[in-house]
Amino acid sequence: MKNTRGVVIGGAAIVLSAIFFLVPFLFSFVIASMDRTQANQLEFTWPQPFVLLNNVAEALAARDYLMIIAFINSIILTVASVAALVILSAMVAYVWQRRISRWSPLINILVLAGLIVPPAIVPTIWVLQTVGLFRTMPGLIFIEIAYGLPFCILLFRAFIASVPRELDEAAVVDGAGSVQIFFRVIFPVLRSVVMTVIILQSVLIYNDFQNPLYFLPGTENATVQLTLLNFQSQFTTQYNLLFATILLVTIPPLIMFIFFNRKIVEGMAAGSVKG
Repeated sequence: MKNTRGVVIGGAAIVLSAIFFLVPFLFSFVIASMDRTQANQLEFTWPQPFVLLNNVAEALAARDYLMIIAFINSIILTVASVAALVILSAMVAYVWQRRISRWSPLINILVLAGLIVPPAIVPTIWVLQTVGLFRTMPGLIFIEIAYGLPFCILLFRAFIASVPRELDEAAVVDGAGSVQIFFRVIFPVLRSVVMTVIILQSVLIYNDFQNPLYFLPGTENATVQLTLLNFQSQFTTQYNLLFATILLVTIPPLIMFIFFNRKIVEGMAAGSVKG
C-alpha cells in the first residue's frame, strides 16, 4: 500500500514538474515560430506561417550581430568565474576544515553571512569605480566570484570532511608540502563535487541578468541575458524575436542539464551524506 502511494505521489510530482517546465518552453517555441503580427497576439496556437528559422536568424543579426558578441562575453565571464570559484572555494574549504582554530567560528559566521546578507549594489559600484573596475569584464568576474564563494565553500567543506586525514599524513611523511598535498592528494578526490560546482555555477552565472545590468552596462559589454532588451521598448515589443532570443539563450544550460544532471545529484548527495 505504501509503495503504491509513493508511486502515485512520485508520478503526480513528475507530471506537475513537466507541466511547469515544458508548457513555458512550448509557449516560447510557438511564439518564436510566428511572424510579428501573429506573435503580438500572444496566443498559444500553431504558427501560420512557421518562420522559426527566419526569426532566429534575424535575432542573431540584430544590432550588428550583438548576440554573437554577447555569447562570447558570457562564455568568458562564465569560464573565468567558475574556474576561480572552484580553485578558491576548494582551497578555503580545505584549510577551514583541516585547521580548526579559535577563528573557525568567526569564519563560519562570515561564510553564512555571505549567503544570508543581500548584496548592496550602490556601495559595490562605488568600490568598483574607486579601483577602476566598473564597466569592465574583470570587475564583473570578481563580483560573480564574491557572490558564489559562500555556497561553494560550504559544499566543498562538507565533502572534504569525509576525506580521511590519513591521506594528508601519508603525503607529509613522503615530504609533500601544503600546496602539493592539496593539488596532488585532496583535489583529485573532489571530482564529483567539483563537477557539481562547475555545472551549478555555470548555469547560475550564464543566466545572471542583474549583475551584468548593474556592473557591466553598455552594449559593447552585453551578455546573452541583456540581449533580451533588444526587442523591448516603452511603446512596442517584437515578441517573435524576443522569444526567439529566449530560445537561443536557453539552449546551452538546457543541454548542460540534460547531459550532466546525474553528476549534479551525485555531487550534492556525496557532500550531504558523507559530510
